[in-house]
Amino acid sequence: MAKRVFTVTALWDDEAKVFYAQSDIIGLHIEAPTVDAFEAVMLELGPGLVMANHFTEEELRSAAPEDLIPTIIWQRPAIQAA
Repeated sequence: MAKRVFTVTALWDDEAKVFYAQSDIIGLHIEAPTVDAFEAVMLELGPGLVMANHFTEEELRSAAPEDLIPTIIWQRPAIQAA
């Protein structure tokens, strides 16, 4: 079975004035001006990207649905952008 626990961290880019993603989810690239906007994109796209990029077709066909649900560990940054 493929890896099921993934992490996402929002880092602040002071030059670009955006939060950007550091993650082990293949294909998850986020840039957002606020943590709330970042979180909304991450929650919308993260699970689908895990399903598309971290599971084989055989795993998707044969595994029980509850075994395919990924865990995404997300902790909001302690500080907000200035």
